[in-house]
Amino acid sequence: MQKTRHPFIKFPSCTGVIALLLASVISFAAPAYAQDPFAKNTSTNNSNSLLGAQDEFLPVAEAFKPSFEISREQLTLSWTIADKYYLYEERFKFKADQAITLTPIYSPGKMKYDELFERETMVHYQQVSATFDISAIQQSFTLKLEYQGCADAGLCYPPQKLTLRVDPVALTVTEQIPTASLIAPTTPATTDTPTTDSNWLLQAMLLALLGGMILNLMPCVFPVLSIKVMSLAAADRSRLALHGWVYTLGIVVCFVGFAIALILARKGGEAVGWGFQLQSPGLIAALAYLFFVMGLSMSGLIHFGGSLMGAGQRLTQKPGLSGSFFTGVLAAVVASPCTAPFMGAALGFALTQPPLVCIAVFAALGFGMALPLLLLCYLPALANRLPKPGVWMDNLKQLLAFPLYLSAIWLLWVYGRQTGVNGMASLCIGAVLIAFGCWLSGRHTTGLWLWLRRLAIAASWIIALSFIFQTPALNNQAQPQGRWQPYSPELLADLRSQGRPVFVNLTADWCLTCLANERIALDTAAVEAVFDELNVATIKGDWTNTDPKITELLQEYGRSGVPLYLWFPANHAGKGQLLPQLLTKELVINTLKGEDRP
Repeated sequence: MQKTRHPFIKFPSCTGVIALLLASVISFAAPAYAQDPFAKNTSTNNSNSLLGAQDEFLPVAEAFKPSFEISREQLTLSWTIADKYYLYEERFKFKADQAITLTPIYSPGKMKYDELFERETMVHYQQVSATFDISAIQQSFTLKLEYQGCADAGLCYPPQKLTLRVDPVALTVTEQIPTASLIAPTTPATTDTPTTDSNWLLQAMLLALLGGMILNLMPCVFPVLSIKVMSLAAADRSRLALHGWVYTLGIVVCFVGFAIALILARKGGEAVGWGFQLQSPGLIAALAYLFFVMGLSMSGLIHFGGSLMGAGQRLTQKPGLSGSFFTGVLAAVVASPCTAPFMGAALGFALTQPPLVCIAVFAALGFGMALPLLLLCYLPALANRLPKPGVWMDNLKQLLAFPLYLSAIWLLWVYGRQTGVNGMASLCIGAVLIAFGCWLSGRHTTGLWLWLRRLAIAASWIIALSFIFQTPALNNQAQPQGRWQPYSPELLADLRSQGRPVFVNLTADWCLTCLANERIALDTAAVEAVFDELNVATIKGDWTNTDPKITELLQEYGRSGVPLYLWFPANHAGKGQLLPQLLTKELVINTLKGEDRP
């Protein structure tokens, strides 16, 4: 009986094409970093710093200065806080010995939306005090306390700890200096030793883990995840766990590679972050080609073979494990246009930390992305429910090609927005040449025709790839879009000086989260009606291509990428209010009207 051929199972045999296109992607990552103007003055940056503007931050002892007062009735602990710095009320911790219970009464603070935990929290600017009733305490005791604060510009210090000896009889408060001080160094990001305690690092890694899991739901990643699930259906069930771990390894290795590239770029004097590589038209072109070729393969329109794909074929002939690894790498690469909830806070933290901490957070992000499929491999009940291989796999494989075509069209649109109509047309010609070369590779010829075929294949690929490596003229002209005015610092300052409320939207065409927020919230009739009702000036900063002015605003608010949403109420002084990365109509409307968020 003739066995049914399932081209889907042979999908990893296009590893040669993937490897070639990934090489193009990597080659364009470096230029994107080199052009990034994130640091205000790269000539004066410390070459060992991972934070371009780190010399602007105060030492923690100067940012938050504690003082103590005691009377027979009460103990008051106070902190004088530098301008544009704040302390979290919920991060205060007090613990006394001898089973003494102390309940603090805090001075008034203000509610602030916390980007790390994505919720409102009480913070204190300028000054904060915690007062304790000690009228019933007759003996001296030791009080251990902990506090933590941040700078408005984005740096958060690790928790600080003090130990006080309190004597209610003698009315004295004495600070006890520990043998190993826990006070952070003057510039937390200039040492190769992590400056954050393990709890803070674990919180960031947990956020990265959650963000990585959510990445699987993004439009670019979901088709690749579906491909891997389908390949598991045809794999040896006894080796599912091994396939899962190799797939996980591919993703984690790729994310660690991203982290190392960012670290090296920062040590070279640049300050870069998630999504900067997508400002390179060459990388966008390479990803568009990649999705297009994958779609053609899954549709059964082209079949890889012969010497061109020999390297990839040999890789995948080792019980499919190499295919699992490269599928993980591919999933990580195509996730690069996406920003999921929790990712912004985790990566923002990672990029201000020493290399080992940064790599650990990126590895957690990659592991989170691989975790759903890895769990599937360890759940026998679900694994056994995977259907047996059959003709249905070929049909489903072809169906999954269409999301890849849509992704390629989206990337083509981004490329056109970056380079104009002529650039988009060039990329379309390159895609046709790639399809033509793949079609020729499946033809069988001999003699002179064989050499002519090989020459035509090489010519089509060389011409197509030349469109990736060309340097097109970037379309940097800011165009108003309806109510939205193009961002400039001068425009923002002028509108605020008039006392008008201002809403700022920093976005990019390659940012899927940004596009979704605009469709779901910002461009809806309900939100626009509130804009009109309150006479809100709306400003949009398009970061599709590198823009130093937008980059400077991102840096001011401690962000390494878009989206960023800022709200300046009428006659508001100081920095704008940060909104979360995922918007809803209700959240935006409540923010504009100053109401409590749901």
